[in-house]
Amino acid sequence: MAENQNCARMTRAAAKRKASSMALDENPVSKKRVVLGELPNMSNVVAVPNQERETLKAKTSVNTSKRQMKKALMIPEASVLIESRSVDPQMCEPFASDICAYLREMEGKPKHRPLPDYIEKVQSDLTPHMRAVLVDWLVEVAEEYKLVSDTLYLTISYVDRFLSVKPINRQKLQLVGVSAMLIASKYEEIGPPKVEDFCYITDNTFTKQEVVSMEADILLALQFELGSPTIKTFLRRFTRVAQEDFKDSQLQIEFLCCYLSELSMLDYTCVKYLPSLLSASAVFLARFIIRPKQHPWNQMLEEYTKYKAADLQVCVGIIHDLYLSRRGNTLEAVRNKYKQHKYKCVATMPVSPELPLAFFEDITIRGMA
Repeated sequence: MAENQNCARMTRAAAKRKASSMALDENPVSKKRVVLGELPNMSNVVAVPNQERETLKAKTSVNTSKRQMKKALMIPEASVLIESRSVDPQMCEPFASDICAYLREMEGKPKHRPLPDYIEKVQSDLTPHMRAVLVDWLVEVAEEYKLVSDTLYLTISYVDRFLSVKPINRQKLQLVGVSAMLIASKYEEIGPPKVEDFCYITDNTFTKQEVVSMEADILLALQFELGSPTIKTFLRRFTRVAQEDFKDSQLQIEFLCCYLSELSMLDYTCVKYLPSLLSASAVFLARFIIRPKQHPWNQMLEEYTKYKAADLQVCVGIIHDLYLSRRGNTLEAVRNKYKQHKYKCVATMPVSPELPLAFFEDITIRGMA
């Protein structure tokens, strides 16, 4: 009798499990797998507690007042949209303004800056032309090993900062260059070249031990401060704004800005300028080259870069001369690089030999006139 009751209970339990599974099959729970980079900005909250609802209302009120303030100050709404339209998580849209402000503060700190006249004050066996030759060669090395552009910019930054504190003889200049690129590669690259690769690229002029030893000297001289902002750091943000009214030539203006920035690294005179200023100057000149009859600067660019057109005049003039081969005309690595089709042949684009002085007038004054 007891056995029959147990069997009946097991049968009823099995029947319930079967009915439950059938109900689940009829109404399956739909789950969507989400890639981490595709996660939405807002969390999937079903119900918001009263306290959180009040917080949201307060935030909405603050945002509304900010929009009203921007409208009163005549700040273009498009400048806000440029950040919010980004789908690239690396652009850090919610924090872009704060990050940029932090980088602008960091770039001016002495520990992140080379001396503007280190060849005259520190180096006795080097000349500006020797530095230019080294930079031009490092551009070729970066191309040979397919290094990202950030690696190249960091390399030049490390070289200039190291030479600002340590005098060397000219025979060691190439060693400083490859050792700095080794450090920058470790900092930026997923799979950096090996020490042996950098020895090979110098035709084994330097041994592995010499490269490693110089690497240690550079790290100590820089006090391991390796994350300095470069021209490329600011160029990413500035070109996004520069492309807003250049919809038909976005890639062209991006490559042209990169070309002009790399040309500026060749010139020792440009060492004294902040990376953000050089980046803004490259954007100014690139827009002028593509559309010479249109004013290359506007209120939105001024807001994003924090530079007026007049602030850029001297620096733009130097890069313009470099573009026309009036300066550093014997160096060809950068030019040959940007003559390639993959860079839209931007190094072959014609440009007016003169920059109109009217383009460097204050936008507000020009608008009132």
